[in-house]
Amino acid sequence: MLQTIWRGDEADVQRGLPHDQLAPAWQMMLLGDGSPTRYLQLLTGEPTEVDVIDMSLIGDDLDGAPTSIEAIPAPRLRRQAWLRTASGQRLAYATSWWEASHVDEYLQNRSLPIWASLARLRTELYRDVQGLYYGHSPALEAAFEQKGPFWGRHYLFWHHGQPLTVIYEVFSPYLQKYLGAMQ
Repeated sequence: MLQTIWRGDEADVQRGLPHDQLAPAWQMMLLGDGSPTRYLQLLTGEPTEVDVIDMSLIGDDLDGAPTSIEAIPAPRLRRQAWLRTASGQRLAYATSWWEASHVDEYLQNRSLPIWASLARLRTELYRDVQGLYYGHSPALEAAFEQKGPFWGRHYLFWHHGQPLTVIYEVFSPYLQKYLGAMQ
């Protein structure tokens, strides 16, 4: 999780940010309701691959997650992953929290990006972006090999009117190569 300098709520997500705070292309990436793994593939011209760092049962622990985690029934499972190009460039870090009893239903192949898994199942979803984050993380600086601060977001996936998972993502400044300057 980022050591937050600035945080935006659902109102900021709906209204958007001033362009001197976050450039339009970055707003499309962070505030849009489309698939970041698909966007990363389109931007880089390479398949987006996932390196799963950890999948752990966390029970009813809130795990330092956004408060939206309370919408996901316990016991919960936390999945942490890097999103990267096929050539190995890390582009994003993601953590997701799932109801443990349903995770295998939706992530049949856990090495695939969540979007790819859900698309294969033709799962209809609504991505509800609920928060923005701007902040520092020494661990992410080392992992991305990029200086912070970083932009991140969290959202809830809804399926059949029920919350499916909470996802927290932080994007690498490396993406400026494709999206231009962040501010």
